[in-house]
Amino acid sequence: MGRLIGVSLGPGDPELITRRGWAALQSGARWAYPVKRAEERSYALDIAVRGGLAVPDDAVELVFPMTRDAVALAKAWARAAARTVELLAEGRDVAFLVEGDASTYATFRHLARAVRELAPEVAVDTIAGVSSFAAAAACADVALAEEDETVAIIPAAYGVGLIDHLIDEFDTLVLMKVKPLVDEILDLLERRGLLATSCFIEKVGSPEERVVHDIARLRGETVNYLSLMLVQNPKRARGELRRGCRKRAASVGPASTGLPTQPITEAG
Repeated sequence: MGRLIGVSLGPGDPELITRRGWAALQSGARWAYPVKRAEERSYALDIAVRGGLAVPDDAVELVFPMTRDAVALAKAWARAAARTVELLAEGRDVAFLVEGDASTYATFRHLARAVRELAPEVAVDTIAGVSSFAAAAACADVALAEEDETVAIIPAAYGVGLIDHLIDEFDTLVLMKVKPLVDEILDLLERRGLLATSCFIEKVGSPEERVVHDIARLRGETVNYLSLMLVQNPKRARGELRRGCRKRAASVGPASTGLPTQPITEAG
């Protein structure tokens, strides 16, 4: 059996493909790439093409429909996993192209699990990549976290109730896939006085990249599916931090060892 390799390509800019990812794509492995519908353009494949890589003639598309229909999804996953196992059974590695990072909200982890259910012996290699929110913070000139600040990354679909709660718990919120809730999120941020410390990034790294700091003007606009918001709360009250080393009592005393008790320290 060949290896299943998740090749992270970054969110859109081919210059963010790592050296290891680039090498995997030129290693002779069979390419597989995700599409929403058969014979549709693949965003992940486009990243590789814009980087100057030639698509191999035997590259294979795997269909992962954008639906919440559990039956349709189960059938699609089963087909994709079965096809991948067929390819791996030829003894050749399969490089699955992943936009962003393969370990972060990525189709690849689902595929790897489904493949291993069919063929437990398959080796899986995950090549890390640049996540969309890391690239978004860089292009928007925003720090995700400094010193002791905290960060939470959540799908915006959890709703404004949870977002409102987390604003007080974290210094920075990364809201993924904000398309369906843009106006509701804007209302919340306006109410909390955080419009000025939030920004919107769409299709980061791609030729259609858009960064919006004056996010109030997005109200009523239909944004792209590949979009996120970075929300920062500089007024958040923080708890006390425990710093340095702390002592804890030895678990075994002199009565059982005949040795004097010594304090044990561990990193704080």
